[in-house]
Amino acid sequence: MSIDAAQWGILWPAFVAGLLVTATHVPLGMQVLERGIVFIDLAIAQAAAVGVITADYFGWPATGIAVQVSALGAALLCAFFLTWTDHRWPQVQEAIIGVVFVIASSAAILVLAKNPHGGENLKDLLSGQILWVNPAHLPLEAAIYGAILAVWFGMRERLGRIGFYVLFACAVTVSVQLVGLYLVFTTLVVPALATFYSRRLRLLKAYAVGVLGYAAGLLLSVVTDLPSGAMIVCAIVLVGALMAAATMQRRAS
Repeated sequence: MSIDAAQWGILWPAFVAGLLVTATHVPLGMQVLERGIVFIDLAIAQAAAVGVITADYFGWPATGIAVQVSALGAALLCAFFLTWTDHRWPQVQEAIIGVVFVIASSAAILVLAKNPHGGENLKDLLSGQILWVNPAHLPLEAAIYGAILAVWFGMRERLGRIGFYVLFACAVTVSVQLVGLYLVFTTLVVPALATFYSRRLRLLKAYAVGVLGYAAGLLLSVVTDLPSGAMIVCAIVLVGALMAAATMQRRAS
């Protein structure tokens, strides 16, 4: 099955969105894996989703500033809380993160319970609508991600615990609305995990996993007419598994 011009017109903004998410989430994901707080992205992303859902509940425009403030506020509140718990009870931080995720998920369901489109809204926040990325919004999102990368690579050693959580919350707030929670988690964890035992060029290899995964997933979703978010998740995991297998083979030889 060939891809026509109209389909390419849908694919390229989606791929650019995937590149932007990959650019920021790969280095942050490595830090998440190093700190042993793998599920923090799910908790903060779900908190941001609750912010979006709450804004919709009050009838605020979906693309307005109020939604962004609500989402970022919820994510930052979650980040500050997890910073505090990480300082007070680091031994059980992962369990606390899991509880926060469950509470945020339940809150989202409760807010959407009487919304006739609640199920569809929740599905969009989880699996995303990457094929419907608005190209006009990409420059602003690129600027935000660029600022996040500049802070991370320029001030990483001086950020501290709270700085990391705040920066992480800002990145996840944008990404969960752009590609959905499942892809946020996958892009953070899988490239970092797939290259965990790489001795050289780890960052470059992790970026390759993300880029190839998004490219393959998008193309396959169009060719097979299957949901793009789920297809990209599967593609990233497959590429990551191949990368990990190649790494382990080189270590064994």
